[in-house]
Amino acid sequence: MSEKNSKSIRIQYFRSSIGRSEKQKRIVKGLGFRKLNKIVELVDTPQIRGMVAKIPHLVRIVDGE
Repeated sequence: MSEKNSKSIRIQYFRSSIGRSEKQKRIVKGLGFRKLNKIVELVDTPQIRGMVAKIPHLVRIVDGE
């Protein structure tokens, strides 16, 4: 799949993972987050959507530019 045809998704890390399970902390790290309130732009794949679905209480999908 070429970069031009791939869609992207913007995700914001808005709630701390302190006190959460180790699995949830690894998902946050796997999405590329290091600090709160940061936004990352990733390729919109079923794998990324699945990771976001596992931690909806910690991240949110940001609309538009």
